[in-house]
Amino acid sequence: MIHYFQNFLYLLAAVFFIVGIKRLSAVRTARHGNFLASFGMFLAVFSSLLSRLDYELILSGILIGSSIGIFFARKVKMTAMPQAVAILNGFGGISSLLVASAEFLRNPRVELDTSISVGISVLIGGITFTGSLIAFGKLQGIVRERSVIFPGQHILNVIFFFISICLIGLICLDYKEMEALFGFFGLGLGQEALPANQIILTLIIFSLILGILSVIPIGGADMPVVISLLNSYSGIAAAMTGFALNNHILIITGALVGASGMILTRIMCVSMNRSLMNVLLGGFGTKSQKSSSDAKEIVIKQISSEEASMMFDTANSVVIVPGYGMAVAQAQHSVRDLSEFLEKKGSSVKFAIHPVAGRMPGHMNVLLAEANIPYTQLYEMDAINDEFPNVDIALVIGANDVTNPAARNDTSSPIYGMPILNVDKARSVIVIKRSLNHGYAGIDNELYGHDNCLMYLGDAKEAVSKLVSELKIYA
Repeated sequence: MIHYFQNFLYLLAAVFFIVGIKRLSAVRTARHGNFLASFGMFLAVFSSLLSRLDYELILSGILIGSSIGIFFARKVKMTAMPQAVAILNGFGGISSLLVASAEFLRNPRVELDTSISVGISVLIGGITFTGSLIAFGKLQGIVRERSVIFPGQHILNVIFFFISICLIGLICLDYKEMEALFGFFGLGLGQEALPANQIILTLIIFSLILGILSVIPIGGADMPVVISLLNSYSGIAAAMTGFALNNHILIITGALVGASGMILTRIMCVSMNRSLMNVLLGGFGTKSQKSSSDAKEIVIKQISSEEASMMFDTANSVVIVPGYGMAVAQAQHSVRDLSEFLEKKGSSVKFAIHPVAGRMPGHMNVLLAEANIPYTQLYEMDAINDEFPNVDIALVIGANDVTNPAARNDTSSPIYGMPILNVDKARSVIVIKRSLNHGYAGIDNELYGHDNCLMYLGDAKEAVSKLVSELKIYA
């Protein structure tokens, strides 16, 4: 009876997962979707506990894990959310690795399909764990953000991956099959076959090294793609662990995470006009990039806060384009103050969000939501690009490569073909940047030399706050 009730709860949890993910696809329903998915996870955990007897150990783990999660949830700043997501992906990977390994060591003589599931779970889980740690390090500035490439790196990756596949094959063999295989190559096993713990430990080591080697050649500009890809990996590893444990809800949950993460990765690649293979083999930041725009001298016209405030005071329509500069300066609350002030004086204010602005998918949406900026003011790139010719002022806050017209005009540019926000078509463009340094693509932004573009240098939070103060003088 408990078994049937448990399966019913699993089915119900799966429905909540699917509906929750569906509602996460729209800004207005995202919060409700998150609640539905969370409730589905509660049902899944509750159902799994119905058939357990060792509640003391399980509840102790839940208590310790929840305490750590609550602590970090309260301590991690919204600007550090990409790092948090990266490390959580890693935790998912290592969890799958440990559970699958423990299950195999508990009973090494399992069916072929279970052995394969264990091997894949360990391999992908290990890659996800160390790969996520490297991604975290790059985002946090602990590890060099630019690509780290050495001669023969890709060949070494292939060799390590091939060895890992061979180790998975050994996991699937029993003693007689293994003895015959090694005897074919003239090698003896002695009295006993290779211990199961020796094989699984070797596979773990190779998977952990592969995770490091896979992510270090990827530059900081591609971190949004890497994070979504690692998220997909963690889901696949969880699904494989579900097969090893014969746990239906773990299979469903892992498959949903793996599929949605892969779809998101595809969306990110399309948004950057990059192939996934191009990203994985090392992208922007591998070396100093050059384009024909670098050959031209870009004349930058600077503007003061007083001059900028005079322009905003007469503007009827404003589109704000947030980028990583806003995140670093934690300027989202100052941006909200500017938006509210402009609306009170009768201006139309909208926010244009590029899919890869910031350090992870949805980074800008999260920051703006944290500042209580209404969802109705947030517009995706395709929804707002046609409006820029009718906009009085486009305010760009640190978004460099995603506003560079070279993506449309310069065939030699490394970002050529990447969809961008058409801010250069606005009547006036004001760019807030801390410095004139290049973006992650390593090239100058043609936009800064356009006649309608003015540069307002300074920390985003201070610059926007000063702009609001100046505007209040005219009120």
